[in-house]
Amino acid sequence: MLGKGVVGGGGGTKAPKPSFVSYVRPEEIHTNEKEVTEKEVTLHLLPGEQVLCEASTVLKYVQEDSSQHGVYGRLVCTDFKIAFLGDDESALDNDETQFKNKVIGENDITLHCVDQIYGVFDEKKKTLFGQLKKYPEKLIIHCKDLRVFQFCLRYTKEEEVKRIVSGIIHHTQAPKLLKRLFLFSYATAAQNNTVTDPKNHTVMFDSLKDWCWELERTKGNMKYKAVSVNEDYEVCERLPAYFVVPTPLPEENVQRFQGHGIPIWCWSCHNGSALLKMSALPKEQDDGILQIQKSFLDRIYKTIHRPPYEIVKTEDLSSNFLSLQEIQTAYSKFKQLFLIDNSTEFWDTDIKWFSLLESSSWLDIIRRCLKKAIEITECMEAQNMNVLLLEENASDLCCLISSLVQLMMDPHCRTRTGFQSLIQKEWVMGGHCFLDRCNHLRQNDKEEVPVFLLFLDCVWQLVHQHPPAFEFTETYLTVLSDSLYIPIFSTFFFNSPHQKDTNMGREGQETQSKPLNLLTVWDWSVQFEPKAQTLLKNPLYVEKPKLDKGQRKGMRFKLCLQAQNFSPTESAKERAVMHQRQLSLPLTQSKSSPKRGFFREETDHLIKNLLGKRISKLINSSDELQDNFREFYDTWHSKPTDYHGLLLPHIEGPEIKVWAQRYLRWIPEAQILGGGRVATMSKLLEMMEEVQSLQEKIDERHHSQQAPQAEAPCLLRNSARLSSLFPFALLQRHSSKPVLPTSGWKALGDEDDLAKQEDEFVDLGDV
Repeated sequence: MLGKGVVGGGGGTKAPKPSFVSYVRPEEIHTNEKEVTEKEVTLHLLPGEQVLCEASTVLKYVQEDSSQHGVYGRLVCTDFKIAFLGDDESALDNDETQFKNKVIGENDITLHCVDQIYGVFDEKKKTLFGQLKKYPEKLIIHCKDLRVFQFCLRYTKEEEVKRIVSGIIHHTQAPKLLKRLFLFSYATAAQNNTVTDPKNHTVMFDSLKDWCWELERTKGNMKYKAVSVNEDYEVCERLPAYFVVPTPLPEENVQRFQGHGIPIWCWSCHNGSALLKMSALPKEQDDGILQIQKSFLDRIYKTIHRPPYEIVKTEDLSSNFLSLQEIQTAYSKFKQLFLIDNSTEFWDTDIKWFSLLESSSWLDIIRRCLKKAIEITECMEAQNMNVLLLEENASDLCCLISSLVQLMMDPHCRTRTGFQSLIQKEWVMGGHCFLDRCNHLRQNDKEEVPVFLLFLDCVWQLVHQHPPAFEFTETYLTVLSDSLYIPIFSTFFFNSPHQKDTNMGREGQETQSKPLNLLTVWDWSVQFEPKAQTLLKNPLYVEKPKLDKGQRKGMRFKLCLQAQNFSPTESAKERAVMHQRQLSLPLTQSKSSPKRGFFREETDHLIKNLLGKRISKLINSSDELQDNFREFYDTWHSKPTDYHGLLLPHIEGPEIKVWAQRYLRWIPEAQILGGGRVATMSKLLEMMEEVQSLQEKIDERHHSQQAPQAEAPCLLRNSARLSSLFPFALLQRHSSKPVLPTSGWKALGDEDDLAKQEDEFVDLGDV
């Protein structure tokens, strides 16, 4: 895979400035408006959805090879989404678009998914907000899922332009009340039609039974107990109705400081050590209250810290780890790399891709999160220590780190239902403020921090490095991130279980009205047909085998086949594609990190024998690791991977990569046509299909050539017609002609000097 600094292919000619040329006069468009309306597709409305405003004669831009073509249609704003209805929808409805969302169409934007709105006035781009004195001739919408929509309003009636632009600005950016969310309109209208997926076995943790089940599953019921002291939310509104605390802890202690300062159980390890979290006590200036708090905490620590039987290590995530401001700042810079208005802008940023990627610090934040999770794993696994995570409200970084630790240590969490149950337990019931962190109400931009998205990105790093260990795919993670902004699911639209429960009752004059039955995002049948859902399940994942000694030898070959160790082939394919962006950290040392390299002693021999001093730039760390951590990390990676046991990621700089499918899927220039991991997956599935077919013949079960897992490979059968960003990228949208800006080409100098540039990609495939 080549770096952002693209060599060759496009020459040194600067791409022409994008422009739209219409060969239809405005009066002709308005004259034929009635005729066009007859063949327009009817807008699909969900139960409870209402049209607020619309405009006709709107041209939606489509970028292709540095020029722009327009698709004529209507732009509609409802209380749920912004939708564009083209006059030729049949062109978009083809067999290649196999991964369709039943709720959100390709040209639909939920109101919660809108990030920024821009208007173009006399070719000048300006941010739109509030009341406008002048209305733009072009509307640009940047979405939180990183899509970019551009609409030309030049031929739209002036009254319609005012209505549609003002309506979109108001309904996407103005502060809202919780009860005004479409979530409640939909739940009320669809009350009698809501069907729960019977195959959904996700544990919701909304009952005492669920917590007792989790305690029994992890063997934590010997030292911990589930309590119902907060059943009516009288103790604390941010805690769930049921949770788990150490057995010796009196329930009256939970009520003392409204749940603050109480160790809440998260998970128990096989060796008896446990992971707990605690919200800090309120900061008081009065000396008397401070003394009472100190005495209270002393009693709490004595309860859970009883050497040599119970040793507890406290991790203060509020002061010794990342800040929420760091996360928000890094992601704000990072996402700008992918919000591309046109292909010219894409290639203009190509030269400085490495520096922009590194300066955002997003990948380094991911590395730091994974490193912290490994440190805690080492304490629990190797040292048999309990770990207590401490945070102001224990609802942000506590959720993130505790979830990653369980994902690494508990193979159950790597199944789909287990992963969904983990999110329910640690994030939904753990009181993560989805409403504030996603800024669904647009009431306080300072509260918006993508903590959950950071978690999903960390999970993707694990899935990318150890595919056979996970029952779900990266596509599953991508659509899960998209679901954050679909307001028909209650999962990610409340700050706490208390807020959800108190708002589920239907307002009105009826005294005996039923509570609202809100959907959860785990009902995947609401969004996808069964055929599309096959892409959410990893066909290479195999449940832990229960075999005798004679059968284990044959299974070993099957597991090796599924390990996806085809990186040399994949690298060769990717190196052949000249317009693919480098997706890992650049091979440059962070300027903000003057300290010694990561695992420096272990890499000295490698440095001397491979690339000398240059390879040292692969290593990027902000601090030295403790000896016990280093030994634990090295020892684990030196052994064969047990995909149903402890699972640790590689956290060296180049191993932390960009989640390409999510961040690059809407950029046609970033695709590898017929290549990437999709092509590798296709070949693997074909091999698995053939092996299974031969095994069936040997066993004389049946002689069918169709394998049991044929339904999944059918979507990947012809890899030459797919893209590396499948299933989101469509081939008819690709642009494959790389162009180097003239200014960038001159700055680089001669072609022979390119290898000396700091932002080049060093290919280690042949070393």
